[in-house]
Amino acid sequence: MLPTDLLTVGELSQRSGFAPSALRFYERQGLIGATRTAGGQRRYERHVLRRLAFIRAATAVGLSLDEVAQALASLPDSRTPTKADWTAISRRWRTRLDEEIAAMEALRDGLDSCIGCGCLSLRRCRISNPADRIGALGPGARALPAALRGAGRMHHGGHRPQPDHDGAGSCPTGPAAGEAGSVG
Repeated sequence: MLPTDLLTVGELSQRSGFAPSALRFYERQGLIGATRTAGGQRRYERHVLRRLAFIRAATAVGLSLDEVAQALASLPDSRTPTKADWTAISRRWRTRLDEEIAAMEALRDGLDSCIGCGCLSLRRCRISNPADRIGALGPGARALPAALRGAGRMHHGGHRPQPDHDGAGSCPTGPAAGEAGSVG
């Protein structure tokens, strides 16, 4: 490997769009690796740019850093990952991403009627969720698809709680028509 094949923190930051602090965080989390110069400065191999692009894309579609770490752990450390390596990862996530897409479509299609806010102020809510029966299922917008019930996505690639898969997201009148919360 030539010395020109290594990037400094500043160069990697500029090329990847990640702040140096994010690069150090991802290194501490084991998502990327660096070597050290004799003076202790970090140097990154160019293939780290692909890992960072992968981290950005994966977190942008809602995957958690734990999921990203698990996928990256399956990649070889001794060589630049190939198209086949990345394809294997994408196959494992296809079902999860299809679920996310379906959840977003359900939200989009139901947004003009009800999004499971729990307000019970609409006539439809009184029909779909009499006496706030969905409230017994637990906190949050229980009628939203499970993938959308978690905390908001972190735009910088932070952790995102895993959605629960308790099946409580069904609603007799559409994708989202009531939730736990105050009646009012």
